[in-house]
Amino acid sequence: MKIAITSTGNSTDSFLDSRFGRCSWFIIYDTELKSTEFIPNPNIDSIEGAGIASARLIASKGAEKVISGEFGAKVKGVFDSLNIKLIVIKEENKQIKDIIKLLDK
Repeated sequence: MKIAITSTGNSTDSFLDSRFGRCSWFIIYDTELKSTEFIPNPNIDSIEGAGIASARLIASKGAEKVISGEFGAKVKGVFDSLNIKLIVIKEENKQIKDIIKLLDK
């Protein structure tokens, strides 16, 4: 299964980005292959529509779940229509590598 995680940087030492649409990076983690793909967010500086554009990007990568600190209402609707599950982690300073360890359990 592919899971998208919002990240502050392009390594597993980076932290979870609390913003979805305007996060710095997306990490696509494949739980079967144990592989990670780092994607810079092209929508970070968008004036409007960053959440929807980011949701389309994540969907195009085949993600079945998305982990972030928060999601906007419009984004929730898009992901619901695509049957992509949303996971909210409110814990500050959560490193990507720690999230991946939890996914591997």
